[in-house]
Amino acid sequence: MTDGALALSQHLPVVPVLLPLLTAAAMLALGEQRRGLKAVVNLASTAAGLAVAIVLLSSVSGGGTDVTAYLPGNWPVPFGIVLVVDRLSAMMAVLTGSVGLASVLYSLARWHHAGVHFHVLFQLQLMGLYGAFLTGDLFNLFVFFEVMLAASYGLLMHGGGMARVRAGLHYIAINLVASMLLLIGIAVLYGVTGTLNMADVAQKLSLVPDSDRGLLLAGAALLGVAFLAKAAQWPLNFWLPPAYTAASPPAAALFVILTKVGGYAILRLWTLYFPADAGASALFGADVLMWGGIATLGFGALGMLATQDLDRFAAYSVIGSSGTLVAAIGFDRPAVTAGALFYLASSTLAACALFLLVELLRRSRQRAVVPLAIRDDGGLTFAPESERHASVKRDAVEAALVGRAIPSALAFLGVAFALVALVVTGLPPLSGFVGKVALLSALLEVRSAAAWTLSALLLVSGLFATIALMRVGMRHFWSPSERPPPRLRIAETVPIGLLLGACVMLVVAGEPALRYLRGAAEALHEPTRYIDAVNGARVVERAAAAAAAPSSGWAR
Repeated sequence: MTDGALALSQHLPVVPVLLPLLTAAAMLALGEQRRGLKAVVNLASTAAGLAVAIVLLSSVSGGGTDVTAYLPGNWPVPFGIVLVVDRLSAMMAVLTGSVGLASVLYSLARWHHAGVHFHVLFQLQLMGLYGAFLTGDLFNLFVFFEVMLAASYGLLMHGGGMARVRAGLHYIAINLVASMLLLIGIAVLYGVTGTLNMADVAQKLSLVPDSDRGLLLAGAALLGVAFLAKAAQWPLNFWLPPAYTAASPPAAALFVILTKVGGYAILRLWTLYFPADAGASALFGADVLMWGGIATLGFGALGMLATQDLDRFAAYSVIGSSGTLVAAIGFDRPAVTAGALFYLASSTLAACALFLLVELLRRSRQRAVVPLAIRDDGGLTFAPESERHASVKRDAVEAALVGRAIPSALAFLGVAFALVALVVTGLPPLSGFVGKVALLSALLEVRSAAAWTLSALLLVSGLFATIALMRVGMRHFWSPSERPPPRLRIAETVPIGLLLGACVMLVVAGEPALRYLRGAAEALHEPTRYIDAVNGARVVERAAAAAAAPSSGWAR
């Protein structure tokens, strides 16, 4: 490798954050008229971000250390900003890139034309997600949260309509309250410890006097409530089903990863700050996380069973998977955490595919009312108004704009729906089954009331999901009806196929994936590895940087 290439590789941890920021700025400069060019730029940037995330994942999954710290501003720890790449953050970055690439591909069929600044907001959303997963600083975690949420407000409203406005108001209100609690909690922790660097806070918690321990735990509790609200934990998740079902399909698919940010933050901070050997603060809030996650999983399971709409089913499945992760955190067992992380990856990919599939299945159920002709000026000629309903006219217009029917479109929808159902319900042989088996096997070793309850709910939720999806499948594929073949575009089918292909690969490479996640869980439950890596980051002297650029910023 040449010196220039080596120097570039040393700065890879900051690329997932800077790339979408620069891409968004460049697309703003292009103006609103060049949507085709902006679509190409968005797609290329998102694919490049995924490629960088995969390189980062491979760099921490090989030999040697599995935690890498990078100082973007070349300021020493704990004063400067630090980005940290370990097995968990790298996995979440790859998931973000995968979901982002599928969503932007799907949007190119038509949805990116439904409003202004879609591509800019999309890139800012990716920037916030990547930054939240890679940052090693509490205040910057708050900053990236706000970047992510501000972009999500715009994406939720993309396309307009009263339903999106109504859902958006609830979504904005709950997230603003959660952000306020997050900021107050960070301020309290800073007041107690005098630092915002995550690793430095973990080091100084043991030095906090007993007189300040109540204030410390109060600040941590505020952080926990904020993260749980963002992770859609019961009873703070009333906003999620209406918001996710009102959003456009590509936005809803990208939102799947948003709830995982809250769960990731709890997993990261609670394993750093309140491990089993943390003395008086050991396992603070563990019971709340366990039983709160179990209640959330139960709520999600009941929601899946009760709903008749596939998009609401997908929203409740997101709630259920989020509850499973939070409950697993409370057990403080590496094996349970590893199983939950595998289940997290599988459920995220499946829920993203399901949100994209919803629109295509709904389109296949449209009544057989189509325009009589397409005029030379591009307009549509319909049958007399007395022969059809206004809503049918809107459906016909949408169907005409989507594209021409492709061979085996209905077969594709059937196979895709079956594969998604297998993953979501946890039935063999796909990745959902592997994740549930890994998690259940670990829970059997715990032997507590919470472990037995979570195990039973995992099985019951799978049963409820199976019943609900069978009901939906019969309505869409088995009920007799006279309707035309579904109209699909390649740009709509490819991302769904890629996501389902990733679920299949999780099974084919199940053992390496589980081995990687076991390593991630063990590193999380041994916080000294993270702390030592961050504290080992060294600034680069100016003279040395000029002579040996490849050494800048990295610490391994």
